[in-house]
Amino acid sequence: MPLRLHNTLTRQLEEFRPIVPGKVGLYVCGITVYDLCHLGHARMCLAFDTVYRWLVASGYQVTYVRNITDIEDKIIRRAVERGMSIRALTDEMIAAMHRDFAALGLALPTHEPRATDHVPGMIAICERLRERGLAYQAAGGDLNFAVRKFPGYGKLSGKSPDDLRAGERVATGHDKQDPLDFVLWKSAKPDEPADAQWPSPYGMGRPGWHIECSAMSAAILGEHFDIHGGGQDLTFPHHENEIAQSEGANDGRPFVNAWVHNGFLNVDNEKMSKSLGNFFTIADVLKHFDGESIRFFMLRTHYRSPFNFSDAVLDEARTALRRLYTALHAAGPVAAIDVDWSDPRAATFRAAMDDDFNTPGALAVLFDLAGSINRGQPGDAPMLKALGAVLGILQQPPQAYLQGGATDGPDEAEIQRRIEERAEAKRGRDFTRADRIRDELLAQGVVLKDSLQGTSWVRA
Repeated sequence: MPLRLHNTLTRQLEEFRPIVPGKVGLYVCGITVYDLCHLGHARMCLAFDTVYRWLVASGYQVTYVRNITDIEDKIIRRAVERGMSIRALTDEMIAAMHRDFAALGLALPTHEPRATDHVPGMIAICERLRERGLAYQAAGGDLNFAVRKFPGYGKLSGKSPDDLRAGERVATGHDKQDPLDFVLWKSAKPDEPADAQWPSPYGMGRPGWHIECSAMSAAILGEHFDIHGGGQDLTFPHHENEIAQSEGANDGRPFVNAWVHNGFLNVDNEKMSKSLGNFFTIADVLKHFDGESIRFFMLRTHYRSPFNFSDAVLDEARTALRRLYTALHAAGPVAAIDVDWSDPRAATFRAAMDDDFNTPGALAVLFDLAGSINRGQPGDAPMLKALGAVLGILQQPPQAYLQGGATDGPDEAEIQRRIEERAEAKRGRDFTRADRIRDELLAQGVVLKDSLQGTSWVRA
């Protein structure tokens, strides 16, 4: 079965056909780096990390672009509040983002462009739009896109211009010809720092949010590419406006073939976001849960489906992941293999992933393999590990994960100290004390295993 994905533009599942056979251009709207990343950002980036990994596993040569927005109103305000340059703030936040994403096992994109490196390309698109009568400079200096002059505006969100309202990332100006019009270039304000301004044909200023992605995607993938991804909340206005300005600047030629959007990560059934104040940073959650468990937690839900975050559901996911590692541990040393896609289990895994990246269906295959191992078929362990690699999981040595996958309880040094204390008690034939140490460790989530080679341990 060929790969099918849900295209927001057509509102249906459709067979994926790349523009150039064997190659895929994938662009994903990345992070606005004014603060630490939260789990909602992790949800989006992990969804498209999975898309990227499956495209590669399917044999495509993928150019994966995930941009960084490093100039924007929130960034300017935060830099001023902290008394630092915009570049110093964004460098700090980008480094933190990379640490968080590495902990979650996210693959590095092929390109990670920063908006501030592409300002000339943004101005070039603005000029083409102005030449075509689709952009005008307002009295206050902003350059705006004239929405009603672009036929087909609203095709991504499924609404006509009359149904829509202005929805800019930045403050709405007072001199627009139409409330729907959006800013392509923001004129500089007297109180803004010098490092938030660039020269342009419209005066000093900075790009609007929407124009950034049109310029960065065109510079790396060309003016027409295969897949554009992002969170569901970006469908309107951001992605709608990207289509308008990109196709408007290119005489109506297609911009993107398939638009893919992930569902929200919620808290108490509300979208997790900084604006609502209901967010948890990745760094804070990593203090209590390991990165692979967080990754596994998100893989258990289809990328387009919303789901709720809580410590309880994360703990359930960690327990489930440990069952897979426990099966690998029981199988003994596991040789690295390439996936044999003719194997019926691997074929079932592929069918799930080809059905719009159905990770819950793919994970069901992993649990089937773990069950087979536990029933005395250790030969299934290499397949379990190989299929896990496609999803970015199960690549740690099993005992290392089982010893360190949980961050609660005694640390390794304390566990070893208690094991030595227990061994001393057994040598002195104080079996009551030895049993008590074993039971105390078990109550703290540590399971001891005695063998002829000595005592080993894993976390329960």
